[in-house]
Amino acid sequence: MSDGLTRRATLAYAGAAAAFGLFPCAARAETEGAPAAAAAVEGDPKAFGPERHGLSAFGDLKYGPGFKAFDYVRADAPKGGSFSQTPSTTALNQSFTTFNTLNAFILKGDGAQGMQLTFDTLMARAFDEPDALYGLVATSVAVSGDGLAFRFRLNPAARFHDGSRLTAEDVKWSFETLKAKGHPLIAQAIRDLDAVEVEAEDAVVLRLSPRRTRDLPLTLAGLPIFSKAWYATRDFEAAGMEAPLGSGPYKVGRVEPGRAITFERVTDWWAKDLAVNAGQWNFDALRYEFFRDRAVAFEAFKGKAYLFREEFTSRVWATGYDFPAVREGKVKRETLPDLTPSGAQGLWMNLRRTKFQDPRTRAAIALAFDFEWMNANLMFGAYKRTVSVFQGAPEMMATGPAEGAELALLEPFRGKIPDEAFGEPIVPPVSDGSGQDRTRLREGARLLREAGWAIKEGRAVNASGEALTIEFLEFEPSFEPHLNSFIKNLKVLGIEGTIRQVDPAQYQQRTNSFDFDVVSRRMSMDPTPGEGLRQVYASESANLPGSQNLSGVANPAVDALIEAMIAAKSRDELHVAARALDRVLRALRLWVPAWYKDTHTLAYWDAYGRPPEKPRFTRGTMETWWWDADKAAKAGVKA
Repeated sequence: MSDGLTRRATLAYAGAAAAFGLFPCAARAETEGAPAAAAAVEGDPKAFGPERHGLSAFGDLKYGPGFKAFDYVRADAPKGGSFSQTPSTTALNQSFTTFNTLNAFILKGDGAQGMQLTFDTLMARAFDEPDALYGLVATSVAVSGDGLAFRFRLNPAARFHDGSRLTAEDVKWSFETLKAKGHPLIAQAIRDLDAVEVEAEDAVVLRLSPRRTRDLPLTLAGLPIFSKAWYATRDFEAAGMEAPLGSGPYKVGRVEPGRAITFERVTDWWAKDLAVNAGQWNFDALRYEFFRDRAVAFEAFKGKAYLFREEFTSRVWATGYDFPAVREGKVKRETLPDLTPSGAQGLWMNLRRTKFQDPRTRAAIALAFDFEWMNANLMFGAYKRTVSVFQGAPEMMATGPAEGAELALLEPFRGKIPDEAFGEPIVPPVSDGSGQDRTRLREGARLLREAGWAIKEGRAVNASGEALTIEFLEFEPSFEPHLNSFIKNLKVLGIEGTIRQVDPAQYQQRTNSFDFDVVSRRMSMDPTPGEGLRQVYASESANLPGSQNLSGVANPAVDALIEAMIAAKSRDELHVAARALDRVLRALRLWVPAWYKDTHTLAYWDAYGRPPEKPRFTRGTMETWWWDADKAAKAGVKA
């Protein structure tokens, strides 16, 4: 039995760049000291302020100009060896179990994991800060007094892997192409990029709409930069298997479509000595292995087919690691803290379906989900119940009745949103753990009657005689025990539930086009949510193909509160608006909240060295660990 949802970590809140680990989009970008810079532009809001070495959401930067390395790395870490794993997160067109294209930035196809490693970006993320970026391709950035223009100075040493120079023309072509032809999530995130102007080979200006979000400059600074010349004879929208020309720390090596992909370290990478890369990207090879079945994947790990595994199946973590290599110390098990916000994890009901439009129906369905029984009997008590869309970020989770600034944000919508949004925030009730809590099921039956469903011959039917049925769309069998428990309780309510398992490509196609009743997903989030909120909860994304607005929510109050978060001038304002939004989203009952844990459960063949501390806002294994040849020899593994 597994926690099938957790593996489905989707960085939806992060926006397009963040989804690829390039930068978890935060809020409206300002340079360090940006207010002073703007004030220094005497009478001309369009003039640029001084050059700065970094950007952050609210102007805070931990590292000053001239820093040598991030604190969480070993700057002189040795290079060599390999790091191999199975996918643990997906983004844009990626799948956990297969791939059929090396184009991971469009809607079409199943994109290969790791393609972000082959491209450089204007700036790079510091993972011990909530939302800070420092120069990579860009050596510095200047911001206009009105905050609507950003001039990036490019490093003249920046090169693509074929030795050709990376210039402002490549930046311009990349951003304009992603806006016009990229995955809809990218296009949506950067729609308020009005123009990209080339001032010189090493200078590019991004001009933004006055409507732009606070995080747009940061999103742009984290987008991949493509070679304009390479694409002059190729179709950017093609879902092919030709490796595109990149400029990043790795290039595509061996490719086994649908099975495995290896990335080879670029030993003469132009940026290897920059401060943002010191002590990182230490492995000569990074490999992703794909499996259709988790049990097969686990056996492959035991057989050294890959060497690192984040365990997402609680039964396996509790009972499966009793094989000889563990007992002999060759395989290590470790639990590391996960300090990033978990977000909203659960079963998302498609409100585009008429049968789910009444919130009482949705509430009744949720009452049939017995987390306490599942956690005790299927998951070895390893999880806690998710209650908030901002789970894991206490400062953004609603508590108590709405009051003060939160209440002021909600008052304009009184009578237009559920009254529950003004009181104690909705929390899933605790069951008796029996697997069939009669009190909860009686309450569910009452809600169904109020919503217009009558029981006829054991089936809940509406006034037209149509039965209430739910198809759970899945692409692997690991979540079936949990769903079967849920379906059993739904049957007591007269609801017929079925599991529809399809291949990954069909799953991707159906979720992209919202052709489902219910899907399981984890909506992971950034510590400083911004544009990504629109991609999950805003009206504008409800019918955008490929968006993460799985429920199809389109609510003016939700839209207004998202905009309040995006417009916040301080973290305190951001947190107030987040708590108000949390209240409304919980009261709308868009999903059946599932579970979370605040740790990484890791297993790996003991072949690695690593810094003393992990970066706060990421796992950091692939980026900051290194190959230890002596350990590898003792563990009996080869690179």
